[in-house]
Amino acid sequence: MKKSILTLTAIAILAGSAATYAVAQQSSEPVKQKESDYRWQPSPSDLAAFANARVAALHAGLALTPEQEQLWPPIESVLKDMAQKREARMAERRAERAKGDALRPDIMERLRRGADFMTQAGADMKRLADAAQPLYDKLDDTQKGRLEDMIRGSMRDRREWMMHRGMRDRGPRGRDRRRDSDDEGDEL
Repeated sequence: MKKSILTLTAIAILAGSAATYAVAQQSSEPVKQKESDYRWQPSPSDLAAFANARVAALHAGLALTPEQEQLWPPIESVLKDMAQKREARMAERRAERAKGDALRPDIMERLRRGADFMTQAGADMKRLADAAQPLYDKLDDTQKGRLEDMIRGSMRDRREWMMHRGMRDRGPRGRDRRRDSDDEGDEL
């Protein structure tokens, strides 16, 4: 009895191995990547929707009074303009990478790009501060506290996202495995 079970087991193993080998030889299709290996890339409409959602969340979180509500449109306009500029920069970098033959800029060019980005970002932040000042002056202490919490939370979320992405996209000795990045702070 033991010999027949052992024999049947050996035959099943050999038959399974032979079948697997035969199927593998017949399959000439390339192996597809697992779905978990796919990294989702937001489309321009996704980015616009996310930016609009962040602006709406800020607006809702402040719980403005009717008097304060009149001071909101200039802030919303500047925030949406800043988001559109960011989206345009990302699209420009994606187009540069899509060329394929473009070499990564040298360190001096990256320094210049970083400086240009910081200059533009500084001007946008000043525009935002100028647009938000009249509303900020009308906020009560509770609303000011909520505003600070929302801004701090959003900065923390962004920092954590960048740290997570940095850990994932960096190879040995901290070098970037990708040619370039879609993040605003990666201009250098």
